Amino acid sequence: MELQIIIVLAITVFAIFMLVTEIVRIDVTALITMLLLTWTGILTSSEALSGFSSNAVVAMIAVMILGEGVAKTGMMSRFSKWLLKRVGAKKNSVLGALSLSVGTLSGVIQNIGAAALFLPSIIDIARRIKVSASVFIMPIGFAAIIGGTLTMVGSGHLILTNDLLESADLDPYGLFAVTPVGIVLLLSAILFFLFFGKFMLPQGETDGKLAKTEQEKVVDAFNLKKDIRYFKIPKDSPMAGKTVEETGIWSVYDINLLAIGREKSPNFAPWRETILEQEQILALYGDEKRISLFAEEFGIKQSKENGIFENIGDPEESGFAEVIVPPRSDLVGQTIRQYSLRKKHAVEPVMLFSEGEKVEGDFSDRKIKTGDTFIIYGPWNHIMDLQSSEPFVVATSVTVERKDPSKTWQAAGSFLLAIVLAMSGFSISISFLTGAVVMVLTNVMSIQEAYKAVEWKVVFLLVGLIPLGIAMQNSGTAEFLAENVMSVVEGSHLLVLLFTVGILSTVFSLVMSNVGAVVVLAPLVVSIGLLAGVDPRPLVLLAAVNAGNSFVLPTHQVNALMMTAGGYKTKDYFRAGGGMTVVFLVVSVLFFYYTFF
Repeated sequence: MELQIIIVLAITVFAIFMLVTEIVRIDVTALITMLLLTWTGILTSSEALSGFSSNAVVAMIAVMILGEGVAKTGMMSRFSKWLLKRVGAKKNSVLGALSLSVGTLSGVIQNIGAAALFLPSIIDIARRIKVSASVFIMPIGFAAIIGGTLTMVGSGHLILTNDLLESADLDPYGLFAVTPVGIVLLLSAILFFLFFGKFMLPQGETDGKLAKTEQEKVVDAFNLKKDIRYFKIPKDSPMAGKTVEETGIWSVYDINLLAIGREKSPNFAPWRETILEQEQILALYGDEKRISLFAEEFGIKQSKENGIFENIGDPEESGFAEVIVPPRSDLVGQTIRQYSLRKKHAVEPVMLFSEGEKVEGDFSDRKIKTGDTFIIYGPWNHIMDLQSSEPFVVATSVTVERKDPSKTWQAAGSFLLAIVLAMSGFSISISFLTGAVVMVLTNVMSIQEAYKAVEWKVVFLLVGLIPLGIAMQNSGTAEFLAENVMSVVEGSHLLVLLFTVGILSTVFSLVMSNVGAVVVLAPLVVSIGLLAGVDPRPLVLLAAVNAGNSFVLPTHQVNALMMTAGGYKTKDYFRAGGGMTVVFLVVSVLFFYYTFF
C-alpha cells in the first residue's frame, strides 16, 4: 500500500472520529482536516483551498440568502397556515405532508433548493403547533435528499450516470427509470420517522414540554385572556353609523376592540372617531360576560368568518407587549386621548400599571406618569415601530422577524429564476447566486441582510471537507478501496454483490462528493458486472442511487444546511442517520434485486 493512501485513510478516520465526538466544533475539525492534507503533502495549497471556490459552497451561500429572502416576505408563513388548514395540527400528519411536498419538489429541482425553500415554513409550523422544530427538520431534510432519486435529473450524480454508461458503450436510462425506487425510498423514509422518529430524534426539552415563548410568559405574568371573539354588525344593528367611542365599548363595557374590517386588510386598534359600518366584523377582547352584554345591546352576531383577521390571535403575527414610559418622555402629563395612541401606532392598550395600581377598561383620560407600564396588543410590525419611538420603551422581547408581503412576487420570482436557470443547464451555484443577487437588486433584502443570512459554520464545514474528497480521488485511495472490496466479493451470490455496491457507494458519499463516488465506482462496477455475467447497467444505477445515501454525517449540503436550524449535533445524525442509512440500503438493494435482475 502506498504511503499517500495510508495518510489519506488515517486523516479520514481522524476526521470522522472528530466529527462524531465533537471534541471541537465541526467546522474547526473540517479546517484541521484541510490543513492536515496540505501539511502532509497530499494536496497542494490551491487544491486544499479549492473548497472556497467550489460550486457546493457558493450554492450553499446562495440558497441561505434566498431562503432568508423568502422568509422575510412571509410567503412560507402563509403556506404554513394553508397546510395546517388542510392536514390539521397533528405532528405525524404535518411530517408526512411536508416530507412528501419537499421530496416531490426535490425530484425536479436540486435538493438543496427544495430544502432551503421549505425550511422557513418548517420552523414556522413547528412554532404554531408547539412542537420542537428538531422533530421535523432532519426528516424533511432527508426527504429532500431522497427526492433527488425520483427522476434522473433530480441530482447531479444521477445526471452523470447516463454519461458514464454511454462512455462504457451501454444504453442510458430514461428520465423516469429511477422513479419507482425513488417513490419506495421516500415512502420508506417517511414511515421510518413516523414510527421510530421519537426514538431517534431530539424532542426538545427533556421533560417533553417546550420552553415557554416570550409571548406565553407575558400572558401568564399579567393573567391575560387568550380568547378573541369575532362579531358581525348586521344591517339592522344600532351600532352602524356610530363612532367607536359612541358605543361605550371602553367607558361602559370595559372591553377592547382589537380590529375592525370587511376586506383582506383589517383596521387594527381603530381610532375612537372611526365610524362603524354594516357587515363589518369586530375582533373583541375582554371579559366574556361583558362582551356578551355588549353584543346583546347592539344586536351583533358572533361570527366564524374571521378570515380577514388571520393575523389576530396568531402569535407569529401579533400579540401582547409590555411598554414602559421612560423619564423625559413626551407622554408624561398627557393622556392616551391627547396623544392619540391608537391613531398614531394602531395598537390597543388593554391594561395599565401605574404606581402599583392595575387599571383595566377605559383609562383614556388618565394622566400618564413616568414609569407607567402599558400592556398593548397589536401586529408585531406596529410594536417594532414603537421600539424606535421616543415616548415608549418596549420591554417585551420581540423575536418575530419583520415581514414585508409587498415583496412576495420579487422573492418568488428570484427563486423561480434560480430554478429555471439550474434546469436550463447552468450550474446550481451560478443559478442560485443569480437569484440571490436579484433579491438584493429588487430590495427584497439589503446586501448587509444577505451577509447576515449566511451561516458561516456550515460554509466552513463544507470548505474543509471538500478537499478530503479530492484527496481520496487524486491519491488513488478511493480506487484502492473499491478494487480490494470488489475482488473479495467477486463470484459471490448476486445479493452479496448488490449490497457491496450499495455499501461502497454509501461510504464514499460520506467522505467525497456524490458525483465523485459515482465517477470512481462506475467503471469498477461495470467490470465486475461483466465478469460475473450480470447486467452492469442496473449495477451502475444502484451505485448512483446509493450515492445519495448520505445521512450518517452532516457532510451532505442539505444536512449541513439543516444542522444549525434544527440544533442538531453530529451524534444526532449518527443515530437517526444511521437508521435511515440501513433502511435506504436494504430497500434499494432488495428493490433492484427483485425488479432489475
